[in-house]
Amino acid sequence: MFTIEHEFDATVITLVDDGEGEAGVRLQEDVTISAFAECVTVVQYDARTDREQTVTLSMAQLRDLAAALDLPEGVYKLETRG
Repeated sequence: MFTIEHEFDATVITLVDDGEGEAGVRLQEDVTISAFAECVTVVQYDARTDREQTVTLSMAQLRDLAAALDLPEGVYKLETRG
């Protein structure tokens, strides 16, 4: 399950681990993804440290991640055309 909210400076997507179709699997904490004009942040609560952990991706890193999801194992460098 997920939610999408459009705020003043970002689009915020929250991924909720509802365990659908995964009997007996330990559920993970919600993940909040905030997309800003210059970066994307991924935030998740860590019960072990009792803190939220944040990862910030540049737009180039996000582009590379999106491309990597559809590629086989290897080393790649994306080039822009134009």
